[in-house]
Amino acid sequence: MKVIFSHGKESGPRGSKIAALAEVARTLNTPLQIEIDSIDYRQETDPDHRVEMLRKSLDRDDLILVGSSMGGYASAVAAQHYPVKGLFLMAPAFYMPGYAIQEFVNIRCPVTVIHGWRDDIVPYEHSVRFAREQRANLIIVDSDHRLASAQLALTRYFSLFLLEIIDLHARSSK
Repeated sequence: MKVIFSHGKESGPRGSKIAALAEVARTLNTPLQIEIDSIDYRQETDPDHRVEMLRKSLDRDDLILVGSSMGGYASAVAAQHYPVKGLFLMAPAFYMPGYAIQEFVNIRCPVTVIHGWRDDIVPYEHSVRFAREQRANLIIVDSDHRLASAQLALTRYFSLFLLEIIDLHARSSK
């Protein structure tokens, strides 16, 4: 199984959230080996070009996409066109002006969305709308767009998410 991280517009491939979640994936007590990849989008500010960069990395059938902000958008759009095992999205930049995709269809995997009540970049209501339309798990925490004050919660929710995906994968392999 491979986890691909997609960072946000103002972040990088080794930001604090990605580093913490990658550590969770590396140290999770599971019989499956989990590989980690983090795409460097720092030179690309167009969200839809980021989608294309991500789609070029989708080279196997046991992928989990993790995205923050603009990276959440890229991950969700890619998941519409590629069968991934799961999506874990943090303050995803959905329904934003200038983004090509405004409706999400054909996402056929478990999805968890975490958003901050005090997000002043992407309104949490956008994640509520997405979660309602996708029947995704939605967790709203007392934090802002960066979710820095919720990092412990992020790691715990991500661990539970990975365990769920691994369990689903194991049951479907039998």
